[in-house]
Amino acid sequence: MDGPQEGDIPAESKKETGAARPRGFLGRLRGYFLAGLLVTAPLGITAYLAWIFINFLDRKVTPLIPAPYNPESYLPFGLPGLGLVVIFVVLTLIGALTAGLLGRWVIHTGERILARMPVVRSIYSATKQVFETVLAQQSNAFRDVVLVEYPRRGIWAIGFITGTTRGEVQHLTEDETVNVFLPTTPNPTSGFLLFIPRKDVVYLDMGVEEAIKMVISGGIVTPPDRRPAAEQAKPQVSSATFEELDVLREREKTPVLVPREKDLTPSEEA
Repeated sequence: MDGPQEGDIPAESKKETGAARPRGFLGRLRGYFLAGLLVTAPLGITAYLAWIFINFLDRKVTPLIPAPYNPESYLPFGLPGLGLVVIFVVLTLIGALTAGLLGRWVIHTGERILARMPVVRSIYSATKQVFETVLAQQSNAFRDVVLVEYPRRGIWAIGFITGTTRGEVQHLTEDETVNVFLPTTPNPTSGFLLFIPRKDVVYLDMGVEEAIKMVISGGIVTPPDRRPAAEQAKPQVSSATFEELDVLREREKTPVLVPREKDLTPSEEA
């Protein structure tokens, strides 16, 4: 026979033929199930969490509405989301009132009263400063995603720049430092505040939302690298440069901060 025999077919060709063989009924069923789970699970979890949040607001806010003004008093069923709507309307009205002269006077008077309370004034001032920083349109808080070496050289972590370091912390350091919030996984609301020299942080092109998703998922959800191929092929950072310097610094017990020059007493000068 002129054609190739079964024994003449290479083993690699047999493997490729087996790999191209269509899956059975159970394999296709498993694929359909995983595809359906992948589509419905995020939607279901999001809807469930939103429903819990709305019900929580309804239970807390709806009983505070007077019965004559409560729509549920005239309906045989409850209105889901009524508490959320009431909170939105109340906050909008408060914002409109504070924009006027009378509203600003009331806010200023209230702040003066709170400023005289020892414990309350600290909580109020800190909370107000945080909200003003985060909600300000010109704020750069959580606008930049950076890569930092933490907790040691050679280990990288994702952080968010919250601002430029000021005050005593900046005055004690030689380098210009930035405030970096280092979130924890899977709860990004907790973390560490680090003061890192600006030259030691590596700015990333990924957005804040993409970085938060990566932190929450523990690295399972990784955003794509949208940089040009030439930049992707060229590494930009390396920890090996500082390895020998760190070892020498630890061996010689060299302080990281520059020691202050203190004034010598006459006895010490002698």
